[in-house]
Amino acid sequence: MTDVLRRGRASLAFGFFAQGVAFALLVTRIPALQDRYGVSDALLPVFLAAVPVLAGVGSVATERLVRRVRPSRVLRWSQPVVLLALLGAGAGDRVAVLAVALAVFGLAVGALDASMNMLGVSLQRAYGRSIMLGFHAAYSLGGILGASLAWVGAHGELALWVSYLPAVAVLLPAALVGSRWYVDGERTGSGAGAPTDGGGGAGVGFAVLLPLCLVMTFAYIGDSTVSNWSAKYLQDVLGSSEQLATVPYNVYMVTTLVGRSVGDFGVRRLGAVAVVRGGAVVAAGGFAVVAVAPGAWFGMLGFTLLGLGLCVLVPQTFAAAGRLFPGASDAAVARLNVFNYVGFLIGSPLVGALGDAWSYRGAMLVPMVLVLVTVVYARSFEARSDRYGGGHERPRTADVGRGSNGL
Repeated sequence: MTDVLRRGRASLAFGFFAQGVAFALLVTRIPALQDRYGVSDALLPVFLAAVPVLAGVGSVATERLVRRVRPSRVLRWSQPVVLLALLGAGAGDRVAVLAVALAVFGLAVGALDASMNMLGVSLQRAYGRSIMLGFHAAYSLGGILGASLAWVGAHGELALWVSYLPAVAVLLPAALVGSRWYVDGERTGSGAGAPTDGGGGAGVGFAVLLPLCLVMTFAYIGDSTVSNWSAKYLQDVLGSSEQLATVPYNVYMVTTLVGRSVGDFGVRRLGAVAVVRGGAVVAAGGFAVVAVAPGAWFGMLGFTLLGLGLCVLVPQTFAAAGRLFPGASDAAVARLNVFNYVGFLIGSPLVGALGDAWSYRGAMLVPMVLVLVTVVYARSFEARSDRYGGGHERPRTADVGRGSNGL
């Protein structure tokens, strides 16, 4: 049983890593996609908004789908679709091709994000201790690699499909092989059509889930603020050079990886509530430093704090959903995942509108306040009956379903 869990954990971590690579390759080459297809500045926001909207649809559909099939199967087949859609976006020559590729990418990403976090929550329950941050650390590592590959492609002036092909050629077969060892949660019913642990949504009360939905939204508003506005802020507001303006996001990604790599240890020692509160306070402090920074290097300190603070919120929000709804965790995760995309849709336009109408320094105070609200909702992260993540770990021999290759 321990070997099954270890293989399941390693294979799922690779799934998170592959998704980090794919998503970074897409978002960091948006200007190149715009140039390739001749998409106007007016039309580009429509394309960009369509991806998270369709991802939300994919996440909702996954909630229904996992009532009939195991989340491991959804993940097994959605990940290759994401990778092939990425390649399709880079290989087309008409706007219609780009639209179809991004639509497929969005729908598949929603299913992928939901199903891999479902498996992460069920594996954490099986381990009886916090491991969720480690999966998201793998995603951050993939994002760093994907952004680096994108830089190489842009620096070498490679065609988009040439830039994407090596990553897809390596990750797609590796993900399919690794999917043989995915581990699902224990079935609560009988027969092939029975839901996985938490597959049904009847036990998910929205009033109970709402605080976590708000925290997820606020966290992604903060994240999208950094990813979309850090370079512009450093260059236009703090007077940095164009080269230095590219550094904050890289610093943010690295500190996110570091924070998530050690975060599980912090949850085991201090409990999820303390870690979430601490992360929210550090992130709010980061936004405050950015808002008042007299120069570029002081602003860099703020983005460093943002990475260390924001990195714990999303993984712990998914984990908290699993604790709050142990009999319906898959449904809770799928519904919660939708607010990932809500945060992305709100964050960038919100900061941009406030920056244009008021000031970009003042605009940074809005995500600061929103992230700080997380402290109010921190009690929702408290360990319940299973107690993992709260200093009372259960043995590793907890119930766990078979690996997906045994289906």
